[in-house]
Amino acid sequence: MDEQGQVTAGEEPGYGIGAVARRLGVPAPTLRTWNLRYGIGPSHRSPGGHRRYDAGDLRRLEEMNRLIRAGVPAADAAREVLRAAAVPVKGRAGGGPASVPPGGTDRHTLPPVPEDRGRETFPSVPRDPDREAFPPARPEARTEIPTAAMLARAAVALDSQAVADWIGAALDRHGVMWTWENLVRPVFGTICRRQAETGASVEVEHLFSDRVLAALARLVERPARPVNERPVLLACAEDEQHSLPIYALAAALTVDHHVETRVLGARTPYPALADAMRRLGPAAVFVWSQLPATGDPAPLASLPLLRPASHVIAGGGGWREGLPPLVPHVTSFREALTRISAALR
Repeated sequence: MDEQGQVTAGEEPGYGIGAVARRLGVPAPTLRTWNLRYGIGPSHRSPGGHRRYDAGDLRRLEEMNRLIRAGVPAADAAREVLRAAAVPVKGRAGGGPASVPPGGTDRHTLPPVPEDRGRETFPSVPRDPDREAFPPARPEARTEIPTAAMLARAAVALDSQAVADWIGAALDRHGVMWTWENLVRPVFGTICRRQAETGASVEVEHLFSDRVLAALARLVERPARPVNERPVLLACAEDEQHSLPIYALAAALTVDHHVETRVLGARTPYPALADAMRRLGPAAVFVWSQLPATGDPAPLASLPLLRPASHVIAGGGGWREGLPPLVPHVTSFREALTRISAALR
């Protein structure tokens, strides 16, 4: 392909999905979704069997992109693009009108477009000069926030860059609690349902967890002016591997409340937690158990009694009955923040 994005001899005609994603600043999973859900996608297959976008496909995608950035819901934008594509075109050989919707075949009616009132938005993707070339792109779109459904589709497609970009954008724009409640938890719900139905998607869970953890861990740093003299210590119960909730809580405490924290992570042995308590003298100790297999309350009673006291808080749905009387049990993000804030007073 030459510098203007034209096909040269020996190359397959049209553009591949990766090149189109870079041209428009739209992640490839979103382009696939637009194709599957709305019928706005590549019109042709190359001799090698690859789906390829032509110039008309690009124009339709650019208009879809423009409408969504202007605030039009994705389904309405798709309907408008499809309607414009089916307007009769005069001047063809023979002089008759033609209605040519995406896909290159004549149809008498447009395919139904599902209602989707969620706004599909996307981050800009930097152009790679070593890949397929296009004509100069429009001004770069500002990073927007995806819906939970979009983020789930990116995770299922194993598009780690899109997941990382969108999680980072949501954290920057709306903060930790909003991102956790409106994106991370719903996506995990989708992944868990998929696992229950198919027995698969472990790789999706691992990729999504890894990208979320990386985004949250970057936020867990000592604030410039922490409000607490004694840190908050967060750890998972022994053998508990699900550490994302404590990283989310630590990030919220750090960013939104300027609280200094220490995170010990997954599968923290109780003797190690006790040693950390003695060394740090934390104001609060938050211990997370997600699964009943890790929620034995007895070890919490053996944690050291310090002076001044460390307030131990049990978080998560895994804890079984029998928590020590002075150990409150919290199951929500807001309740955990409230309990920890009270312990810092």
